[in-house]
Amino acid sequence: MAENTVKASLSNYRVSAQKARLVANQIRGKGVEEALNLLDLSPKRIAGPIAKLVRSAVANAEQKNENQHAGIEIDDLVVSTIYVDEGPSMWRIRPRAQGRAAWIQKRTATINVELSEQGKN
Repeated sequence: MAENTVKASLSNYRVSAQKARLVANQIRGKGVEEALNLLDLSPKRIAGPIAKLVRSAVANAEQKNENQHAGIEIDDLVVSTIYVDEGPSMWRIRPRAQGRAAWIQKRTATINVELSEQGKN
C-alpha cells in the first residue's frame, strides 16, 4: 500500500454483488468529483451507498492529513481501486404449491474503495 492511499469499506450491504459491480465499474479510475457526479446521476439503488462510501474515504483522507500530516491533496484523489465481494447470504423459505417449500437467498455484498493521489497509484 502506498503512503498516500486511503480506504473505506461497506460490509454486508443488502444488494447482490453483481448489481453493485455494475456501478463500481463505472467509477473505477475516475477522479473523486467526477465519480460522485456519476453516482448522483445514476438511477441504480446502490449508487447512493457507494457515493456515501467514497465521501467517507475522502473524509478519511482529511483525517489522515490532520492527524499524521500526510500531505494528501484532496483535489487530486482518484478512485484507484474499488471491488465488490459477496457477503453472507440470508436464507429464507417461501411457501409453494402442495405444501412444498422453496429456498430463497437474500444476498449481501461487501464493497471496498481505495483512493490515491493522481499519478501515484
